[in-house]
Amino acid sequence: MERPRILIVGGGFAGLECARRLERKLSPSEAEISLVTPFSYQLYLPLLPHVAAGVLTPQSVAISLRRSLRRTHIVPGGAIGVDPASKVCVVRKITDEVVAQKYDILVLAPGSVTRTFDIPGLTDYARGMKTLAEAAYVRDHVIAQLDLASATLDQKERESRLQFVVVGGGYAGTETAACLQRLTTAATLRYPRLDARQIKWHLIDIAPKLMPELGDPLGEAALEVLRDRGIEVSLGVSVAEVGAETVKFTDGRVLPCRTLIWTAGVAASPLIGTLDAETVRGRLAVTAEMRVPQFEGVFALGDAAAVPDLAKGDGAVCPPTAQHSARQGRATADNVIASLRNQPLEPYYHKDLGLVVDLGGKDAVSKPLGVELRGVPAQLVARGYHLMAMRTNVAKFRVGANWVLNATAGDDFVRTGFLARQPARLRDFEYTDAYLTKDQVRAHAQSLLAKG
Repeated sequence: MERPRILIVGGGFAGLECARRLERKLSPSEAEISLVTPFSYQLYLPLLPHVAAGVLTPQSVAISLRRSLRRTHIVPGGAIGVDPASKVCVVRKITDEVVAQKYDILVLAPGSVTRTFDIPGLTDYARGMKTLAEAAYVRDHVIAQLDLASATLDQKERESRLQFVVVGGGYAGTETAACLQRLTTAATLRYPRLDARQIKWHLIDIAPKLMPELGDPLGEAALEVLRDRGIEVSLGVSVAEVGAETVKFTDGRVLPCRTLIWTAGVAASPLIGTLDAETVRGRLAVTAEMRVPQFEGVFALGDAAAVPDLAKGDGAVCPPTAQHSARQGRATADNVIASLRNQPLEPYYHKDLGLVVDLGGKDAVSKPLGVELRGVPAQLVARGYHLMAMRTNVAKFRVGANWVLNATAGDDFVRTGFLARQPARLRDFEYTDAYLTKDQVRAHAQSLLAKG
């Protein structure tokens, strides 16, 4: 008999952990495993602010899938539609060739994209912090502003180039503002025409508190660290309009600014919209076993799925965090194996182990297992956690070595050429306009199946 075909969409925390466990627990004769992903690495997303700040090199947080997986077939492309009726996933390869990938069991872990709103100028002028290319681009852009501010004699231009706005008071936004502020402050030692007091960083969020998940004491501690560094934190405020050289806030303020970094939350991958399936706030509705109830042999997990949080109860769903995604990946693999062997499936249950927030240098706040930590102890816990969470020893060594090198030798403030003359937009990095409609998916699936 032909081996069942297991197709995993997405090579992030959820998809990689699922594939690794399937390889370990299934013999080669039991199933054929394929993984659809546009990149041959798992992005360690929590450390992107360190890449943007030059503390880590991009390669450090790109964990090789080929080191982690031995017999999984990697399809180099992005899933742009799913037709569960035909059991076909439509994939656009990195060459732009569109192919039909057949499956018997489908594991959807396509992750998330940056959530945006209908704010004038946002999608044209904002930069994100969701992909490796975006982090490298943001670094080039910030250093370019320093270069151009140092070169100009026009005070208005200099002021607009030295004002930076980060939107989003969650972990990504807080760490991005903290790490990049350290970068620009240290850079002024290499720019004799610039004064550190001229550089202004703003962190804004519509919520009334910074990182409320941490609790009031640690949230206040993080807020104090940021304000002590000169970062202006505005809560209960959002963006009303973004221009090429200005940002307008909802409280009426208009800042001369050419850098707005948008980290105000995530939304499920647009791939979810190609299925006729129930959703919960845009995420695919699944059972506690991570099955999509409308379709046979389809599982969904990670940021793209509303997995019931049994540890919290009351209808809560698991937050889109790396911690949950990795554990859901392993649990889904176990349920896929159980379905192949006609065994009962197990519900996913995980109680959050805690939170870590790296603010750069010796500053951090952490809450491992409910214990509140600040400063150096919190930093040790945060970086220790990141090292343990990385899947290969090579990645751990690269990250550790980069941290030591940056702490001892500092930065060279080099632009590496990612910055083009035409600024890239959010959709240029995250390819959110590449997905098919439901009708297009069905048409492509039938056409490709007929050819195949």
